[in-house]
Amino acid sequence: MSIGEIRERSTGDLATHVAELRRELWKAKFDNHANQLDDTSKIRKLKSSIAQALTVLTEREKAQK
Repeated sequence: MSIGEIRERSTGDLATHVAELRRELWKAKFDNHANQLDDTSKIRKLKSSIAQALTVLTEREKAQK
């Protein structure tokens, strides 16, 4: 998901999206330790997506103040 698509989401939807990404990250880490994860770059991509979403949430929070 691009940063433009992230910025278009509502704040509530974005918070839900972050929670889903965190669950996916946990599952990917678990699968990696069990040697069941085929694409290990998925972990890095998920971390990046979480960071982008949290950055947008932080920007919105600061803009409200």
